[in-house]
Parts: sequence; structure tokens; C-alpha cells
Amino acid sequence: MSNLENTLNENDPGLLGTVKTTLLENPGTIVALLIILALAIVAIFAPLLAPFDPITQSMIKINRVPSWENWLGTDQFGRDVLSRVIYGSRNSLIFGLISPFCAAVVGTALGVVAGYFGGITDRVISRAIDLLLAFPELLLAIMIAAILGGGFWNVIFVITVAFVPGFARVARAQTMSVKQEPYVEAAISMGVRTPSIIFRHILPNIMAPIVILMMLWVASAIRLEAALSFLGIGTQPPNPSWGNIIRDGLNNVFGSPWPVIGAGAAITLVVLAFNLIGDAVRDALDPSTT
Repeated sequence: MSNLENTLNENDPGLLGTVKTTLLENPGTIVALLIILALAIVAIFAPLLAPFDPITQSMIKINRVPSWENWLGTDQFGRDVLSRVIYGSRNSLIFGLISPFCAAVVGTALGVVAGYFGGITDRVISRAIDLLLAFPELLLAIMIAAILGGGFWNVIFVITVAFVPGFARVARAQTMSVKQEPYVEAAISMGVRTPSIIFRHILPNIMAPIVILMMLWVASAIRLEAALSFLGIGTQPPNPSWGNIIRDGLNNVFGSPWPVIGAGAAITLVVLAFNLIGDAVRDALDPSTT
């Protein structure tokens, strides 16, 4: 029997092994991983990689075309576009990772509480979630951001609130399903404490769809932050963000189109990369796709 168990363990790579195999067996996901790795390196080492200060203006460098000195040219204020795009990657990485994680924590907690306890608790939480779901994510984010204004933590709060309803609905549905399993009913009948049941039986069995959703929404968080910054209610100037770089570039698109091209290409590549990774993780963790 021990030999059979060892053989099964060797043949079963586990969730992490399955995800790793799925990511590394496809050339597209390998390229996406390289793009995300490049984004992380650029964001972390931005002060070392940026050739110029992203907020320093120069009247003699206005609207320069790409050259060896300014690889992506300059904008209408004489600021180096490449340096601004490099520093703008920091916002994309920070907001793209922190906001979905915070939304996953809050939304999962609400969904588990609603699905496990049911009754009036479920009805109150569900009605609140339905109220938030009545608004599209971007519209909800714009309304909250218009009230709170820009700023680092305000933007994180705005994106988190916009994503919480989706996580809460998934967590609630999964919790209600897992709650009906015999091992959970047996634990309840044996008098096991509720926190122990939730953390030992409920959460481990609903994490796969939560992780999938969090991976897919990293790209959405990057797009949402860029949209808010483009509208002037996200990252505030002179701090660079891909969204406000595009906004400033559109005001001077005939003088220098390079801010729009540079920041637009960066958003496109990074969003596509995270979407590819999210799809691959979903295929690896979702049994219905295998």
C-alpha cells in the first residue's frame, strides 16, 4: 500500500505543480511572464533605469522627437516621456496588485459570512452587494473617486470597493456549496467551533475560484487606475501615471504623439500579459476546463 501511495503522490503534481506546468508549457504564457517580470524590475528599479527626472520640465526640450538622448521624445513641458512611463509603471504594479488583494480579502470575508450563516445576515449582505453590483465597476469607481478625490490610498480604496461585490458573490456561492458537504455537516454535528470550520474546511475549499478571479482582475485594476488618472481623479500630477500621461499627451497629440504611444503600448502589453496569466491559472485550477 505504501508503494502505491508513493506512486500516486509522485504522479500528482498538486495545484502549484499544475499551475507551473500550465504556465511553462505555453509560449504565450512564457512571454506574458517575461513581460510581467520586466514590469516588476522596471517598477522596482525605476530611479536607476529612468534616464531623467520624470517631473523636471525644460523649455528648450519641448516636443522633441525620439533620439538617443530621449528615446520616446519629450512632451509639451519638455519632460522625458520614457522616464515618465518608467515611473508610471510603479502605479500600475502597486494598484494592480494591492487593490485586487484587498478586494479579495474583504469580499471573501463578506461572502463566507453570508453563505455560512444565512438568514438575516445573508439578506443584509446580499442586498448591499446587489446595490453595488447595480453600477458598472468604472462608474462606481468614478462616483467614489469624485467624492474622495485623488491620492494613493483613495485610489486603492476606490478600486477595492469596485471589486468587492464580485468576490463576495463568488465566495457566497462557493460557501453555500461547501457547507452542504458531509465533512462540514459532520464537523458541525460534533460541535466544532464555527471559526475552526470556516478556516479549516470552508476557506481552503473555495480558494481556487477566488485566486482565479484575483488573477484576472489584476489587469482590470490596472485599466481602472489608468482610466481614473486619465479622467483626473486618480493619480494626481505631477506624479506620473500611465493614465495621466495619455491625458496630457492627448492635449498635445499633434505636437508630440509619443506620450500617448508610449503609455498606451505599456498599458496594452501589461494588461494582455496579466490576462494571459489569469486565463492560464483558471485553466489549471478550474476542474470544469480539464
